[in-house]
Amino acid sequence: MNICRGRNRSIRIALTASAAALSLGVLSACGGSDSGGSGDGKLAVTASFYPLEFLAEQIGGDHVDVTTLTGPGVEPHDLDITPRQTGAMSEADVLLYLRDLQPGVDKAVDQAGVQNTVDAAELTTLETHSSSSGDGHDHDHGEGDGHDHGEEEGDGHDHGDSGLDPHVWLDPVKYAEIADGVGAALQKADPDNAADYRKNTEALTGKLKGLDKEYREGLKNTDSKTFITTHAAFGYLAERYGLDQESIAGVDPESEPSPARMKELQKIAAEEHVSTVFFETLASDRTAKVLAEDTGLRTGVLDPLEGITEKSKGDDYLEVMESNLAALKKALGAK
Repeated sequence: MNICRGRNRSIRIALTASAAALSLGVLSACGGSDSGGSGDGKLAVTASFYPLEFLAEQIGGDHVDVTTLTGPGVEPHDLDITPRQTGAMSEADVLLYLRDLQPGVDKAVDQAGVQNTVDAAELTTLETHSSSSGDGHDHDHGEGDGHDHGEEEGDGHDHGDSGLDPHVWLDPVKYAEIADGVGAALQKADPDNAADYRKNTEALTGKLKGLDKEYREGLKNTDSKTFITTHAAFGYLAERYGLDQESIAGVDPESEPSPARMKELQKIAAEEHVSTVFFETLASDRTAKVLAEDTGLRTGVLDPLEGITEKSKGDDYLEVMESNLAALKKALGAK
């Protein structure tokens, strides 16, 4: 009996030790409280949509696991967050989003309660861009004094109560400011790899400075300063490089521009020597084609870079922005 009791006690001790080791292994595999939701010990970063995903990947490198809430081909403005996504967000070490761009994401971010939550809108200065072209245009363009004109009812998106234009990533200078802020957030969340994050941030902002220079030089001398697009997303780009953006009424594939707006755009196209009506990869080209047929203009793609798909003219932000520059230079008659 004593031998049996001793043997049973030894078995219980062995099982207890094995269970403890297994529990420790599971906690290590899950990353513990220090590494959030990443299963491989990397920093778990959740980005709300592509431009922030790109920054996290470029700056984080091999030290991060990046997930995005907005899948390829999904229009970010219309994203509905699932309860499962909301739950997963709370496991992130760093959460990147842009308030007032995606109302569903804003609500989920408030519920997630992630300590290292970064609102890209706070990393740069957002601006309001006119949503009505009005009756008179001032087309005397100096550097950085372009105008953004949309329909009187707005550009078809709910940009929150602030009235600020959220499409700030299409300005390489402001996007670089956001990159600096994302880099700082990663350094704070993962100080052991801070040196690499700083190095990667400097490399990326250097590329963005180069992109800004290409845009300035490429759009300095053009036959026209006005471009027409279905989506009023290019106000920051237009302002940075002294251009006029004119947007067609509505971006919903089922909506149609009003007859008054169509007539106005026809007049603007003739007066401003517009050659091309631009549409985007994630929205219907129907309204652009209607206007192009009525005015004899060409159609082309100007990508607001809200997501990358197989239709994108490039594999990442930098390549698509290069493609956008080429499209603008051709449409505006760059010399």
